[in-house]
Formats: sequence, structure tokens, C-alpha cells
Amino acid sequence: MADPLPAPAAVRLDIWLDVSCLFKTRSEAQKACQLGKVAVNGQTAKAHRIVRPGDEVEISRPFGRKQKARVLGVTEHHISRIDARALYEDLTPKPTREEIELRRLERIYRASVTPLHAPDKRERRQRRKMKEGE
Repeated sequence: MADPLPAPAAVRLDIWLDVSCLFKTRSEAQKACQLGKVAVNGQTAKAHRIVRPGDEVEISRPFGRKQKARVLGVTEHHISRIDARALYEDLTPKPTREEIELRRLERIYRASVTPLHAPDKRERRQRRKMKEGE
């Protein structure tokens, strides 16, 4: 039986973010890097940056939240979500009571602003005709 492939000493940032399940897909991780939402060791990082164990990654999430993680291990291949959790240590501080209340209010506001249903094909056509002035 052949030995399993040795674990790499370093891997691309976008691959690590995807494999560690911090982003759903590699393309989402690449997009976040392009938009400057990912920092490694305090510096904004591009998708091709190399990540090694010991590096600290900070991800800017929606609504001003920041997620911090320390890299504990690297791999290029997808692994189960439970095993992926072992690739990093979550350093994100617990939210304060004020932040929890603010998030609750944001959810309530978004729910009140969001339409109850998405327009169907017929409604979209009617809206398009109104906009075009027909």
C-alpha cells in the first residue's frame, strides 16, 4: 500500500480558506481577497499569498464583523468539516451584549424591508414594461 501524500509546508491562501471551510467555495475566497477583505499577519493579502502554520488570518465579514483565526495546519485537499476545523484556532472575541442586540435589530430591519415574495415571470414583465414606458 502506498504512503499517503505528505502534508505541504505551505499552501495558497484561497485554497486554505476553502479547505478550512471559512468560505464555501474557492471562488468566494478569491473574491474576498480581491476586495481586500482578508488580511494575513496584519497585511491585506491576495489569493496567491502563501499561508503557513502560525500565520494569523483576519476576515472582514458583513456588517462590520471581523473573524480572526490562527493557522494550525495546511492541506491542499478537501477534508471533512470536522477535520477542517482542526486546521485553525478561532481567535474571534465573543460578541458583547450591545453587538448581539444590534445584530438582532439589523435582522428585524432587514426582514421588514425585504419583500414578502420574489416577483414571478409575469410581474417582472409588467415591471419591465413600466420602466421602458410601453
